[in-house]
Amino acid sequence: MNSGEVKAYLLDLQNRIVSGLEEIDGGKFQRDSWERPQGGGGASCVIEEGNILERGGVNFSHVYGSGLPASATAARPELAGRAFEAIGVSLVLHPRNPYAPTVHMNVRFFEAIKEGAEPVWWFGGGMDLTPYYGFEEDAVHFHQACQRALDSIGGDYYRRFKKWCDEYFYLKHRQEPRGIGGIFFDDFNQPDFTTCFRLTRNVGDHFLAAYVPIVQKRCDIVYGERERDFQAYRRGRYVEFNLVWDRGTLFGLQTGGRTESILMSLPPIVKWRYNWSPEADTPEARLYSDFLIGKDWLQTG
Repeated sequence: MNSGEVKAYLLDLQNRIVSGLEEIDGGKFQRDSWERPQGGGGASCVIEEGNILERGGVNFSHVYGSGLPASATAARPELAGRAFEAIGVSLVLHPRNPYAPTVHMNVRFFEAIKEGAEPVWWFGGGMDLTPYYGFEEDAVHFHQACQRALDSIGGDYYRRFKKWCDEYFYLKHRQEPRGIGGIFFDDFNQPDFTTCFRLTRNVGDHFLAAYVPIVQKRCDIVYGERERDFQAYRRGRYVEFNLVWDRGTLFGLQTGGRTESILMSLPPIVKWRYNWSPEADTPEARLYSDFLIGKDWLQTG
């Protein structure tokens, strides 16, 4: 087990993804390094008012400390009191065009340490897509890319992690999915470090191929105020999930991470309405009826 190897991979992944996104957007990400007083730090790469991306961030963090926060020990109380090390890359991209979907990707490594005991380690991550106007071919493409990321490992990882993603990115207070899913995994430490690290690398390495063709296809579709208004309304669901349910947001805030970097995932323009629902037989209504339903997109394709 080598956390230095994981860190080197994640720093390279951040640079590759930022370079790939700058190539399609034509704008530049602002690079901002930061330090955490309790131990560690990171590098945030953020773009605002780009040509395609209204806002986006690709963050690297490497933090460590003497005690795990409540968000990490709630499901693993046996780890309370252990020191920890957490390394990860997390990104969220919000395109300006409402026909281009928001996307999230995260890959991370975690180690809980106690003197005189074996370290407890695991990997986690995944990627998921949140469209505002649904296109079946985009959903199929994204899930096929997720499947390809996992197929070379063997086993039934795609089906397991697809189900996990549908369950995790679900707004319980709204009783609706956040988007059309993808893959999600956590506490992943079997069968061995080499396999787990390889799987995690595959997820990170497949991100650009999963997302870039979709945003390139949709970013030039003509839209108006109606589409922007619906996009802002649906972005409110993204905010609700990240601030109410997301474990990564809680972990970052509870460990004293950099607030600006943690909350870069929030979209720049958001609207809420009281008890609103779209008119029947509209593209907005079809997002709910045809896409936010936990569908098996590989069977569709």
